Amino acid sequence: MALNIYRRHGSHCLGGRALHAMSYEADELRRSWKTCRCPIYASGTLNGQFKRKNTERTTWDEAKPVVRGWEGVGSWDGPSNPMAQERPTPEAASLDSGRVTIADAMAAFLAVREGTKIAPSTLRKYRTFCKHLRSYANDKGYIMLDQFTSADIDVFYATWKLGPRAKGKALGTLRAFFRFAAVREWLTKSPVTADLKPPLGANRVANKFPFTDEELDRIYTACDRLGSIEWNNGTTTGVWTGEDAKDFIHLLVHTGYRISDAGLFHMDRLRGNEILLRAQKNGGDMFTWIPDWVRDRLIARAKTHGQRPFITGDSERLETVTDLWRRRLNKVFELAGKFEESPTPHRFRHTFARMLLQRGVPVSDVADLLGDDEDTVREHYARWVPERQARLTSILRDAFNDIPRPKLLA
Repeated sequence: MALNIYRRHGSHCLGGRALHAMSYEADELRRSWKTCRCPIYASGTLNGQFKRKNTERTTWDEAKPVVRGWEGVGSWDGPSNPMAQERPTPEAASLDSGRVTIADAMAAFLAVREGTKIAPSTLRKYRTFCKHLRSYANDKGYIMLDQFTSADIDVFYATWKLGPRAKGKALGTLRAFFRFAAVREWLTKSPVTADLKPPLGANRVANKFPFTDEELDRIYTACDRLGSIEWNNGTTTGVWTGEDAKDFIHLLVHTGYRISDAGLFHMDRLRGNEILLRAQKNGGDMFTWIPDWVRDRLIARAKTHGQRPFITGDSERLETVTDLWRRRLNKVFELAGKFEESPTPHRFRHTFARMLLQRGVPVSDVADLLGDDEDTVREHYARWVPERQARLTSILRDAFNDIPRPKLLA
């Protein structure tokens, strides 16, 4: 049987991975991946014995021949010298005949998704799904894609500890992955059966909770009360203040950026008083306008912190940057007092939409700025705009004012 090959990260990983975290060759092809020299392991079953074994190699090109040598003799005690494998293994022959490993299928699935230039947040969800499916396969000892059965998928789906809407979306990803494999004839049919349904409530529209003006005032006041907080990432030290938090919040409120976009914001997106939101496929780039004082704060910040003014330290890894700002904003939220709904960074994006709609900006324009469609904006945000109903009431009052009234009987 073909073995599963992965890198197991140690306590002194140069890439900063967690102790015992695993990565695969496909993971390390990403442009942002920081290389390390942690050892590469193999796992699987040989001669009836399941085992995880260190290849004592640190590169994929060196580790693969070692693993093929074990497979060639069908034993974990086989030669580590790649020249010991003199003939193709039965598993290698099956690969030539069309069988595909789970790792290779996932690498191809992610590569195709990445090639479509989908949003980074969506691509991260695909990667998270593959990570969970890979972990499940490792626990079962599966290497080949066609080892998955419908029963396996049922159990895998049942283990997801997600809310109804998140679980419904994850089921869609599960179907997409195995449909991708079936179309390429790596499987005779998808093991995800038609009767596997999303949970009740999966299609329910999620409520959006923008911050009110009163809550925003309390958040800015909390920033003023925050003072200076020291930080230490192991190699560098520094301080951050409530003014840093306000810079970040102002960017979120005035652009509708997600926390990931704000965290990795580059000053080349600032053009006068306009900030680039996204580059449209048809060439018509989308911008938002910011007031002078927000522009001046960003420029002043860039003089101190560089062209990516919200990155602290040397790491530009998305997860590192967003986690840092989440923790900082949580400190601000704690000082701001109680909120009707739990405060999160994403609520600043909802606040951006609320402010525009309350000031009479057409739904179509708000949808363009958010990168959503009009129906989504109406479903998610209209209920939080009381002024909209007031405008509609006024319109209806004027429309029916001149309609003849029936005579009242004495």
